[in-house]
Amino acid sequence: MRNDVVSTTRNWVERVVIGLNLCPFAKREWVKGSIRIIESDALDNEALLQNLVVELALLARKPEIETTIIVHPQVLVDFDDYNQFLSFTDVLLEEMQLDGVYQIASFHPDYQFAGTAHGDAENFTNRSPFPMLHVLREASLDSVIESHKDTEQIPLANIALLKKLGAEHMQGLLSSCND
Repeated sequence: MRNDVVSTTRNWVERVVIGLNLCPFAKREWVKGSIRIIESDALDNEALLQNLVVELALLARKPEIETTIIVHPQVLVDFDDYNQFLSFTDVLLEEMQLDGVYQIASFHPDYQFAGTAHGDAENFTNRSPFPMLHVLREASLDSVIESHKDTEQIPLANIALLKKLGAEHMQGLLSSCND
């Protein structure tokens, strides 16, 4: 495994997610050291699903880990394939009876929301240096949602901010994470 993948992902969390406050809950967990970032060596979908199973089991055993980001640079590099794969993660959570316990947030270098053009700035809310699966604890999400006013405004504020900054700026910021 290449350490630069984890370093680049750490830079992305610090510079983009926390730096732009795209997730107002991330900084606290980052400071606490409860965000786990791993690089998957998976070469196919099945191996990546197995990595996800291992991480789900680890999260169940280690409550001090709030969330895991599984970076998988060698598989699902095509966004359409990645997007289709997300349905398999949902099925896996259901089969493991973990639906409602964990949820998977999706980030990809070519992330594109339905109804947007590829170059639209708002797509950068879910763009990352590499394809990744972000495993979140639903109980923690529920807790922060209850304690935070207007959580439904967060995505709207993020889109407004990214449109103001512009896609070119965001691409430069994303590219700088490789430093």
